[in-house]
Amino acid sequence: MPTRAIKAIFFTRFHHEKGSRVLHQIPEGSITSSSSLSALRTPLFSFDSATPYLIPTQQFCDHLLTFCVNHYRVIGYPVCIREGRYSRNEFIFNWSIVVEESLADWVAYGEVVRKVGRLLRGLEEQGGFVSGEEDGMAVWEDDSEDRTWRMGGGSKVFALCEMLLEDLNNYAECMIPIDDSNTINLKLFPTRPPPPPIHAHQVPILTISLSSLSTPISSDLTFNRILPYINGIHSVAHIAQLADADLSLTRKAIQHLVYYGCLVLLDVFSFAAIYAPTAEIGGFIIDEAVKEECVRYVRVPRVRWKGPSTTTTRMGSEASAAGSSRDSRSSVSSNASTASAQSDTLSATDSLASPPGPLSPDEDTHDTPHETLITLYTSLRQGLPLRQWVIDNLELLRGIDVRRLITFGIIKGFLYRIHKYAIATSTNIAMPPAPPTSLQSNPASTAPSTHGNAASDSSTIRNQPPPHHRESAAGANLQHQSSVASSLFAPGGERRLADITRLDSIVSGEEMGGAEGLMRFLDGMHCFDEICMEVGVSEKGVEGRVKGLGDVQVFSR
Repeated sequence: MPTRAIKAIFFTRFHHEKGSRVLHQIPEGSITSSSSLSALRTPLFSFDSATPYLIPTQQFCDHLLTFCVNHYRVIGYPVCIREGRYSRNEFIFNWSIVVEESLADWVAYGEVVRKVGRLLRGLEEQGGFVSGEEDGMAVWEDDSEDRTWRMGGGSKVFALCEMLLEDLNNYAECMIPIDDSNTINLKLFPTRPPPPPIHAHQVPILTISLSSLSTPISSDLTFNRILPYINGIHSVAHIAQLADADLSLTRKAIQHLVYYGCLVLLDVFSFAAIYAPTAEIGGFIIDEAVKEECVRYVRVPRVRWKGPSTTTTRMGSEASAAGSSRDSRSSVSSNASTASAQSDTLSATDSLASPPGPLSPDEDTHDTPHETLITLYTSLRQGLPLRQWVIDNLELLRGIDVRRLITFGIIKGFLYRIHKYAIATSTNIAMPPAPPTSLQSNPASTAPSTHGNAASDSSTIRNQPPPHHRESAAGANLQHQSSVASSLFAPGGERRLADITRLDSIVSGEEMGGAEGLMRFLDGMHCFDEICMEVGVSEKGVEGRVKGLGDVQVFSR
């Protein structure tokens, strides 16, 4: 929540003879002029112009009202109590707060105003908490413009306004005792936007440390299954597969984590992808703290071994020393494997280390200069695949995890991924040919159909040929089947059988990578990462199939 977001709190009361008056305002002079030394020079807005909204008609009372004036947003909850003990049988007041008009999360403050307004109404109905302060104080007898003498003076409403302003601005919560039986508890909860839809090709990465939590994040079975596989490398579909969980349930679980800010979603890392810096790269260049964080995140632990260039096994009296040396090497090897698992990728130069020996503590990490990081990030550009960028900067990438380097830039917002899309430029896309007519089966009847027979089944039964004609027709049918079988198993027949099977699968929609499966992605709204995940084919294969369909344009953005 933003600090010091509440600019003013005031309490307005409507009198049946004097009209609307501001009885309490914090800070002084924020709503009406005041001669106090600590008062503001000018009010935040004109109270007379806002009076119709602060003390509205009875139809709008007991509802949350908000309006903007002079670049400020006033949030109030006018209350109207109708009872015979009041003048004109009604008692109208309003407790309001003032925030900046540009404050996006003002809804949270609206809930606070609603709760305080209902509390004051309940206290007034129970024991006259608000109207009782006016008895004996002569607050309505002075018609002068300066009414600052009413501030304070043992008023419980004024004290409540003052404590609410300080506690909500400083701590975003408060607990204020009203009397022996009433206490007000308020807390500002940030209003989070609805989470975006989760796609199967996206890669979630946690932003919090689960090991630091004192209690499990959730008792949901899907959460407990998928959390061990969220490492910033596996996609949502891969996580569901590894956890043996339903994909839709996995999406919902990750959506909840995104909503509460526990993880962010990235693109699938690929060396064939293209990355480029955004306008935020300037902030990375001048921010020393971000650069230090980047160094700690992207560096690869460098394991150096010291010892002789050749390893020999000493026998005899040196057997015990060899045993202790093997124990030392095994412990160091386990530490090295653990470091490798944490950093995910080791640089090629570190794998060519010297033979086994004691680990040098002053060489276990590699500190990358800030200038090197700036050079690497700024050298990324459109049209340059990451694979070629790595080859061009091999010397600068020593001791740097390339995946972590790119991921850090994406998370911080000064790098973005350039995706490939495909769009059909013409509706006349070449579709695969239909299977031959002789290979199409008739589901209505299992018997072979005769050529030129357009009659119904009943007419066929009524007009059956003589027995000797039926025998000749059966013989011709067997001869046709044998000729088809011989053509399939003749030289090259296996290829023809495979082609026919593939055509059947394409026409029936069973093959997602066919024309029917790719057609729904050719609208320019689906990136190649999504297509590859849905179809199960590599990016190069998808691009070849898409271009083979005809008038299809592949573009990047």
